[in-house]
Amino acid sequence: MEFNRYFEKWMFLIIPGSLILGFIFANVLQPMVHAVPYLFAYVTLAMAIGCGLGQLRDVLKKPGIIIWTLLLAHLISPLLAYGLGTALFGADSPYVAGLVLFTIIPLGVSTVLWVGMSGGSVPLVLAMVVLDSALSPLVVPAGLHLFFNASVDIKLTPLIVDLLIIIVLPTVVGVFLHQVTNGRIQEQTKPIAAPISKLCFVAVVGLNASAIAPYVGQLKQDMLKLVPLVIILVALCYAVGFLGTLKSRDSSVQVTVSYATGMRNISLGIVLALGYFSPLTAVPVVLSILVQQPLATVHHYVLQKLNKRKADRLPASHVR
Repeated sequence: MEFNRYFEKWMFLIIPGSLILGFIFANVLQPMVHAVPYLFAYVTLAMAIGCGLGQLRDVLKKPGIIIWTLLLAHLISPLLAYGLGTALFGADSPYVAGLVLFTIIPLGVSTVLWVGMSGGSVPLVLAMVVLDSALSPLVVPAGLHLFFNASVDIKLTPLIVDLLIIIVLPTVVGVFLHQVTNGRIQEQTKPIAAPISKLCFVAVVGLNASAIAPYVGQLKQDMLKLVPLVIILVALCYAVGFLGTLKSRDSSVQVTVSYATGMRNISLGIVLALGYFSPLTAVPVVLSILVQQPLATVHHYVLQKLNKRKADRLPASHVR
């Protein structure tokens, strides 16, 4: 537990630090990039053991919040990306395609870790990540066609295999273990499983940084305009989820939705950008991985401050 507190306290340095180390030691780390899906899978498993079938059933009985989240993430956010990108670079710029691509790729698996650390609903975010990932072969091409009248042929088999390994299989195993132990497994394994999951998360960030290191040269052009734009867009994606659930009385829902709309599966985004578009299209996606995790850290601290203020106000309201 001491490790968890230390990690959360210094997360604002640990996450950017792992990114920097990933770039510095890219040549050493690149041969290990193939381990990223398995590290992700462990993070998912560590979170899934806290969820039972009853919790997941409860989530799926209220599909409204899931549908609303996906609309915020894949309709409102892409509109913002397209509008900001077009205003700065013009509609035909490959940067605009990259900005929109970032907003229509599936929700990131690392969202589960952040939601768990920030007091959100792990069953809800797991359900959303699994559903959104399963729908991605339809959502991504449809989104690109909507904005750019372009057809993108995504190879379904590798995508489905990755999704099975990273999300579906560890989720099924985690829920099964929760069920057969009546939930006891989470408390029994937490002292070991939780720190390891955080170390795996740090490793994923570093390894992804090493994977995109060869493309850093693409960041030189238009850096002064593009970097601030990507920072603003990613921040807006978090804000879209937060503001879109302001009326919710459940703070865990607001935490969950704001992270879900703010974080994406960047690895898939880079593959799509480099595989189907010009290298310049990948630049905003590459930049987003540099921004997404540090902003997730900032968002975590903002949420903690807001929740603390709510808790501080509660006794006063009762007195009245």
